[in-house]
Formats: sequence, C-alpha cells, structure tokens
Amino acid sequence: MQSSVVIADRVEKRYGPVVALTDFSLEVRRGEVLCLLGPNGSGKTTLMRMLAGFLWPSAGRLEVAGVDVLAEPLRARAMIGYVPESVPAYRHMRVGEFLSFMARLRGLAATKVADAVERVARQFSLIDRLRAPVPSLSRGYRQRVALAQALLHEPPLLILDEPTNGLDPRQIIEVRGLLRDLAERHTILMSSHILSEVEKTADRVAVLLAGRLKGVRELPDTRDLEAWYLSLS
Repeated sequence: MQSSVVIADRVEKRYGPVVALTDFSLEVRRGEVLCLLGPNGSGKTTLMRMLAGFLWPSAGRLEVAGVDVLAEPLRARAMIGYVPESVPAYRHMRVGEFLSFMARLRGLAATKVADAVERVARQFSLIDRLRAPVPSLSRGYRQRVALAQALLHEPPLLILDEPTNGLDPRQIIEVRGLLRDLAERHTILMSSHILSEVEKTADRVAVLLAGRLKGVRELPDTRDLEAWYLSLS
C-alpha cells in the first residue's frame, strides 16, 4: 500500500504574469493530519483546488491515492472529499435531501444512498436535522453538513479549506473534535492561518508564503510554532 496519499512534485500555478504557486513539492502521508499554514494569498487554496480538480496546474505533477490528477481527473476526484471555505449547501433543500442528492452526484448506487446518508448523519449528529431546511441551520451545523457530504463515498483523502473559519469558540472546539475523530479513518489535508488551531489539530505543518513552500515540521518536534513561523517570514 502506498504510504503517501498526496504527492505534489514541482507544482506551479500561474495566472498570466501572476504566480500563485511555484516549485511546490510535498507528500501527505497516509493517516496523518497535515495543515497548510499561511496568510491569505499564500497559495493554500490554489493547491487544494488543483487537487480537487477545480484548477489545472501550469506545471508539475499531482497524485491522489496513486492516481494522477491530470491523467485521470474523474478517478482522482473520487478519492477526495472536499470542503471549501464557503460551506457548500443548496439553500432550497432540506438536509436529508441535500445529502441524498450529493450521494447520487458522487455516483453511489440508488440502493446505497439511504444507508450512506444515515451513516454520515449519525457520524455528525444530524439525524434530528435531516428534515430541517438548510437555511435554518446554525453555522456550526452547516459545517457538520459540509463534512458529512464530503464523506458520503468514504474517500481516503479529506481536504478542508479553513474548516473553523467563521465559527464561534464552542463550534471551533466541536469541529476540532470531529476532525480528530475523522483522522482515525481518513488522511486530512487542511488549511489555516490560525496558529493555535494548527497546534491543536495537526500532526504536521507546512508553511506557505507568497506561493512558495518555506518549511515543513512535525508538530511534536516543534516547541514554539509561532517562533518557527516568524523565522520563515
């Protein structure tokens, strides 16, 4: 079994003369939580969108679970559960309807949709919210629904862009606990610009600044994350 779920090899993304990401190489190991840390505009979201198939790299190689993202984009997407920073949900649907729709969109057989929805609803304590209209949910519950839809097809990789952004302190603690539970069964690649959240959630951190990878550290080996981060900038 391949030890790395994500392989990025000298990846670059350009928008005309603007360089969003350059010479980026990194591997995300199976079973770990790796956090991309950096300010807005550092390239974190660009990398995630390329892995998820929403953007095309200008150069380099990307693999997800042994699948080349460029050569087999649909197969690569099937290996990923993706939650962007703006929580995805159709406001005219109820929670159960939305999850069923997403299960079908993920390619689950009709006979498996109900079981998949019940599984993620129980996993994220959404059973009593399945008939609730999406707009009636709190920000914290909308985040639970977003995580649930990303796991309907049980992907090996979960990609989370700023998963605690906009949450209140209690909701942040709840999401942090959910992520640690998920890490027992999925590899997680997440992004953040909040040092304290990275310290409490990640196994490893990769710092991006101005589209470049500046350093990678194991969290247990990093006594002062703030000092190390500042030393790179």
